[in-house]
Amino acid sequence: MTLAAACRRACGLALVAALAAPAIPADAPSAPQAPRDAVTEVLGASPEGFARATAVRAFRFPEDHGPHAEFRAEWWYFTGNVVATGGRRFGFQLTFFRFALSPQVPARASAWATNQVYMAHFAVSDVAAGRFHAAEAFSREALDLAGARAAPFRVWLGSWQAHADGEFFPLRLTAEDAGYAIDLRLEAGKPVILNGESGLSRKSAEPGNASYYYSIPRIPASGRIATPAGTWQVQGSAWFDREWSTSALGADQVGWDWFALQLSDGRDLMVYRLRNRDGGTDPASAGTLVEADGRARPLAADGFALEVLDHWSSPRDGARYPSRWRLRVPSAAIDVEITPEMPDQELDLTFRYFEGASRVTGTSGSARVTGHGHVELTGYAPAAAEIGR
Repeated sequence: MTLAAACRRACGLALVAALAAPAIPADAPSAPQAPRDAVTEVLGASPEGFARATAVRAFRFPEDHGPHAEFRAEWWYFTGNVVATGGRRFGFQLTFFRFALSPQVPARASAWATNQVYMAHFAVSDVAAGRFHAAEAFSREALDLAGARAAPFRVWLGSWQAHADGEFFPLRLTAEDAGYAIDLRLEAGKPVILNGESGLSRKSAEPGNASYYYSIPRIPASGRIATPAGTWQVQGSAWFDREWSTSALGADQVGWDWFALQLSDGRDLMVYRLRNRDGGTDPASAGTLVEADGRARPLAADGFALEVLDHWSSPRDGARYPSRWRLRVPSAAIDVEITPEMPDQELDLTFRYFEGASRVTGTSGSARVTGHGHVELTGYAPAAAEIGR
């Protein structure tokens, strides 16, 4: 590990400690528990003074593309699958997270003063080479080091950024680390989709354990991807997910399995399974089905069935992840199998999780379909701090 990487890791662990500490009372008795990674510790906390997602609200654009500082956490999530001339496939991820360390803005005149911390994750899956590269960065919001704004849209951390000249599209994504780079142009595709109850996505039975959540599920993408082996002109599709909240997960929840799929018949499907300590599926699990014409309808937990068909163990510490699934949505006659493009797409960063480009085969209606998407799995591996890294 380089000195720079060690410094980033130390910064990340400090952030995790600062964010997660309020959720753990000092006098709490110790007891055996299912693993909860750093992500679930942070999203399970409910500190005083922040706004919470408790009721349906009106979404306003472009304003809601920008930050919501009254909430504790939010993210801008870009994932996609693209292909070069000749058929070489790549997956990519560029995500930005904002965390508030306190509800109040510091009462100091210093240009360094801020209560906002940004984190970004960048990853490339080079399917033909069987190589996956992931990196992270942290920065305070002050001094223009990181931040977000609604119009013209921009979210950035250092040189990693997503930005537009206007409200949102066309949008440019740029990031680079250790010979891996993306420079992609995203065009307007399907409309904004509000997930859950008109954008209020309830994550547990407790009031306020929810987020405001919208997606743009199919976005034409083109541009350049580089790896240490070369540079390719690519085109394909991206997916944009957007959430903000103060607390989202309940005390008995240990993680989630999230799927964002783009099918060859033009349908898009997002589902997430929230996992409880006892291994069961939380009733708050949900999803959204988007038709080819952009019409969307919500899916409740009993509206889809997810079956694990295979597993993969991380070479880092043996953490066991599911790695192939059968997903059925009976009301839409969807029955598909989802397989990661590569087994190892684990982001071994401060927040440790799996985020992987995946392929889809099966049926939609009466027709055979293929497709691509991304799968995100949290709560299967301990945080870096818990394994002494």
